Amino acid sequence: MITEEEIIEIGKFQKTHALKGELNTLLDVDPEYLTDGHPAIVDVDGIYVPFYADSVRPKGTFSYLVKLQGIDTEEEAREFVNHKIYGLREEVKRYLAEEDEEIALFDELIGLTAIDEHQGVIGEITYIDDSTDNPLFHIETPEGDTVYVPVHDDFITAVSPEEGEIRFNLPDGLIDINKK
Repeated sequence: MITEEEIIEIGKFQKTHALKGELNTLLDVDPEYLTDGHPAIVDVDGIYVPFYADSVRPKGTFSYLVKLQGIDTEEEAREFVNHKIYGLREEVKRYLAEEDEEIALFDELIGLTAIDEHQGVIGEITYIDDSTDNPLFHIETPEGDTVYVPVHDDFITAVSPEEGEIRFNLPDGLIDINKK
């Protein structure tokens, strides 16, 4: 039996896609992690259950369409919507080291400086709310306000944990929506 201490979050199933059981998925690791035979572990009624991917195809920078073995209909896939995906902690660490992984885990984005191409420094990422279909960066501005920015491939231009920053190209007015 897999325990909570043995796992680490590596993504989230967001919603179903089409009728053949594919799931729109956010992944914090390279999609090859799943296609290389590593399980996507899901909490099913309090038990961590491993599922294996038949296919993974890109939909954006962090999002993918994942087809799990044995999940062949939209109805079956719906059971996974909004579920977090875990990997075995030691396997994930080993895989990231072997692949010299550059894709950052969500946890590694906390503390990065958020910089917009047009407005400059926005602030520091303090939290990533992935409890809904539309995850949000919580960014604390130098003035102490919190700005909410969607975690969306169209907005992110570069992620550089080694430089301590994440760069955005945000639509005009998005930051101002958050201000009082």
